[in-house]
Amino acid sequence: MPERRKPPLPTLVLLVRHGQTATTGKVLPGRARGLHLADKGREQADAVAQRIAALKQIAAVYASPLERTRETAAPIARARGLKVKIDRGLVECDFGEWTGAELKSLFKLPEWRTVQRYPSGFRFPSGESFAEMQARITGAIGRLVSNHPGETIVTVSHADPIKAAVASALGTHLDLFQRIVVSPCSISAILYGVDGPAVLTVNDTGDLNALGRS
Repeated sequence: MPERRKPPLPTLVLLVRHGQTATTGKVLPGRARGLHLADKGREQADAVAQRIAALKQIAAVYASPLERTRETAAPIARARGLKVKIDRGLVECDFGEWTGAELKSLFKLPEWRTVQRYPSGFRFPSGESFAEMQARITGAIGRLVSNHPGETIVTVSHADPIKAAVASALGTHLDLFQRIVVSPCSISAILYGVDGPAVLTVNDTGDLNALGRS
């Protein structure tokens, strides 16, 4: 009779949104290069690093390749003596022709209603669909989880990918993912085990003692 293998221990993934930039809430920056954290964003990054430092162990810190996520991840990794690892699966949604557009202008477009009410059926002009974005971010997280069984990892990403990952973990349809709020430098914690994910916290800005790994 073959020996039964023990299932891998669950992996705790901390999904951190990058800190505030000069365009947060004003422009849809997407994957445009050269956007750095504002002074407020750097303060937020230092604060979230201090919160995460309360946990006993962090095995790795990953970030999307964009500057604002790497700058947010830097103090988190530095507090642990780690280097930030870049993972393209964590990158922002490709907004295509909408990249760099002012939000107040986008709000007036008839397509904006679809973005809010029926995102699973929307593709950004010359860009990515929300469904593709969700498949990409959940695939990236799944790969990282398999590389870190039983460990705690930090992934620094963007609002929409994090919201899509949380919706997937909750078993919530993508058309409802806009109801999830993910603020700058908030933490959404998901425990991935063999029986499926458990969402421990979303958009958290307090201490992490309730996660049980402090």
